[in-house]
Amino acid sequence: MSRRIRIGVDTGGTFTDVVAVDEDTGELVATKTPSTPADPAVGFMTAIDKVLALLGSSGDALSAVSHGTTVATNKLLEGKVDDLGFVTTEGYAHVLEIARQSVPDGYGNSYFWVKPPRIVPADRVKTVRGRLAHDGAQIRPFDEASAEAAARFFKDAGIGTIGVCLLHSYANPEHELAMRAVISRVHPEAVVSISSEVLREYREYERSVTTLVDAAVKPDIRRYVATITGRLDAFTSPDSDQPRRVPFYVMKSNGGVLSADEVVHQPITTVLSGPAAGALGAAVVAHSAGFDAVVTCDGGGTSTDVAVVVDGQPALTTEGTVGGYPSKIPMIDVVTVGAGGGSIARISPEGALKVGPRSAGADPGPLCYATGGVEPTITDAHVVLGRIPPHLLGGEVPLDVELARSGLADLAGKLDLSLEAAATGTLEISAWNQANALRQITVKRGLDVRDFQLVTFGGSGSLLACRLVDILGLRGAVVPLDPGNLSAYGLLTVDVRNDYVQTAVTRHSRLDVPALQAIVGSLTAAADEALAREGFATDVRRFDRTADLRYFGQAYEVRVEVPAGPLTGGVADRVAHAFHEEHRRLYGYDFRDDARQEVEWVNLRVSGIGPIRKPEIRRVRQGSGAQTAVTGTRQVCFDDWVEATIYDRAGLGYGDVVAGPAVVEEFSSTLPLHLGFEARVDPFGNLLLTPTCQKEDVL
Repeated sequence: MSRRIRIGVDTGGTFTDVVAVDEDTGELVATKTPSTPADPAVGFMTAIDKVLALLGSSGDALSAVSHGTTVATNKLLEGKVDDLGFVTTEGYAHVLEIARQSVPDGYGNSYFWVKPPRIVPADRVKTVRGRLAHDGAQIRPFDEASAEAAARFFKDAGIGTIGVCLLHSYANPEHELAMRAVISRVHPEAVVSISSEVLREYREYERSVTTLVDAAVKPDIRRYVATITGRLDAFTSPDSDQPRRVPFYVMKSNGGVLSADEVVHQPITTVLSGPAAGALGAAVVAHSAGFDAVVTCDGGGTSTDVAVVVDGQPALTTEGTVGGYPSKIPMIDVVTVGAGGGSIARISPEGALKVGPRSAGADPGPLCYATGGVEPTITDAHVVLGRIPPHLLGGEVPLDVELARSGLADLAGKLDLSLEAAATGTLEISAWNQANALRQITVKRGLDVRDFQLVTFGGSGSLLACRLVDILGLRGAVVPLDPGNLSAYGLLTVDVRNDYVQTAVTRHSRLDVPALQAIVGSLTAAADEALAREGFATDVRRFDRTADLRYFGQAYEVRVEVPAGPLTGGVADRVAHAFHEEHRRLYGYDFRDDARQEVEWVNLRVSGIGPIRKPEIRRVRQGSGAQTAVTGTRQVCFDDWVEATIYDRAGLGYGDVVAGPAVVEEFSSTLPLHLGFEARVDPFGNLLLTPTCQKEDVL
């Protein structure tokens, strides 16, 4: 019987991570290869080749590939959305300009704040006549003449990517469908996104921008997915006129995957593809280690992503932003900070040491890569202080320590600091940047960060684990096996998931329960059809239902679960009760006993889930003492230079304990263990990091 190998590939800014599992034996293999920013598909295929070679297999054994991609994310972060057109309802041409009044970091900075540039310039906005009411009823009919004029304008101007968001189309898509038909007839080469298919949710500004972002990334995602699909087909059946199609899934921001055939129609759902996979992988690791409440720290070459996982589920949000653009699609609540291994240390205009968010990335990379980098980075500081070895990936990427030392010495001289102080200061600033991001997803959301365990992963995620535990007063940290590949592993643990939403603003006392049931039924049918297209049998399809509720007069909603089964009056009352409970949990109060404060329903949501077989988490061998994993010692600077013991993580087993000062090295990552910390190996190979002495609470 031929082998069946399922692969997860996560493309990062510096490295492409890959994990493969033999579905018959459960054998798991992980590795990395440098990313290829100019053509990410090259790094993708190189990773596939490399991991299959490690398994002694070929492309014919591929049973499925899941992928976390940064194509959409990078386009938005780089602000490359300058070839867009926008169609909206007559009288609303300035919806992008008006935007929202919310000011970052509160009104204390409002004097210095101006609204960000609009995603589409005013001269590329066209309006069409016709008007719908908030409930979808037609006030004025769609005007085809003005629609044709708009379409001809875009064609004549050479604008080939268009977003359409007509007023109240979340309640009735007919006018938007008519507009798309006109564009297809007049300007057939155009790529079009309409808001009623991207986001059937009210709030015109956010829906408009979300639709435009979807349109902006659609051509890139389509090209990239087509390239990968073509190379996979040729890779698995190079001599066949009809190649075998390998199931190819792309990670979505909501914590699910979607087939490549479907994702090209929903490209905006991939904007946090990689970070979402990492959070899911961390949830699996945390559960195996016995921790249900964790914060995650995914450190890469360019940035660090942090998230919260409670009861095995990463927190979700529909209030996220990517590259400054609000996006109301469901996504894992991830905060990103420019504190990756390639983040550059430099002197600010005020004469202070500053680290990030500017990064050397994979090209030219840190100084120690000796590939053209000219400024010192976080990686250079680590290697100069001895906290990482003079090579990466088990020796595949040698590091030039002297080049890094020279660059940091130059920076230190300008700051009138010693070399060690400049390097340590660089890492300290990076640690506080990460700590502040972790506070943002906990303290700012009403959670006490001290109640959480930290899960660190990514190539650079564990390098500052001890310092983060100290700064935040955390209970400890978990470092999984192959931490540099956890996002790729997470891709193998993710189910297919489609989200559908419909706005239906109604006060609880006036609920038309049959109408709500009809909306839920329609959303469920759409989710069911999508799962059928993905090939899932009827008996395995699952549907999660939620509703967004608020007190009448509030501007934002609280999401609560809607029980399975018919939506009756009794079920609606249970949902309202759950809203009161959740509101109290989040904000410390509720109005359940105040008849004057009425509950209002806003959005109904249905998620269709198709389960995918997950790799079995295996136990590691019993340890025989950490000393058997010692490979030597070297001088490492923590607060001072010390002779630290070096351990090969592959030599550690269950029950082994490593005490600091030490450095635990493995292929994909390194853990510097400070004095006053120890790391114990749990039954699944995770390193459980704990302080061995009482630390000052500095929260």
